Amino acid sequence: MNKFLSFLLLSASLSLPAAAQQDPKAGKILDQMSAKYQALKAFQATFTQTLENPSAKVKQNLTGDIIVSGPKFRLKMSGQEVINNGTTTWTYLKNENEVNISDSDPDSQEMSPSQIYTMYKKGYKYTYVQELTEGGEALDVIELSPENRQNDVFKVRLKVRKKDTSVKSWQMFKKNGNRYTFLIKNFKPNPPVTASTFSFDKTKYKGVKVVDLR
Repeated sequence: MNKFLSFLLLSASLSLPAAAQQDPKAGKILDQMSAKYQALKAFQATFTQTLENPSAKVKQNLTGDIIVSGPKFRLKMSGQEVINNGTTTWTYLKNENEVNISDSDPDSQEMSPSQIYTMYKKGYKYTYVQELTEGGEALDVIELSPENRQNDVFKVRLKVRKKDTSVKSWQMFKKNGNRYTFLIKNFKPNPPVTASTFSFDKTKYKGVKVVDLR
């Protein structure tokens, strides 16, 4: 899978129980943030994703669009489109005009884009870091650390707006030196969605090759 896309799926092990002691200030903010997004029937946003690795002198930017409704999502980025209806995942590769179909596994170690707002509830320690102002916005900064030390990710940093507990951005830090920043833009609550929003209609992709991996 495209390395940028794999960031959005946030390889993360969630096998361990939550720690008995957590930062109560961070927990309160995270709970308010999570409740805000889970109360929405759906949301849509554009985003910018940046991959940086200072030691390798790498810095790359990508833009994309996503629609989320509960466990369902439709993601477009970098010549790929990933559609998940909660049970089936379609991954369309534009350059190959090919779609791969697989079963969705809610217990897999990969995290879908819809789970960033609840990931802290299991398998992570969270800590309040600081309050800062960025682009004229007051933000709370919270860091999550996976309890599973074998996780490739050693830290996730969330920036949450103080005015409405919405997420402005998050960063994922990996042991190989890669740092991914995901900046949310043009957030739209409750866009119109239907069942067809989260399904792949091959009649709209002339000549598409279908690879069923189920």
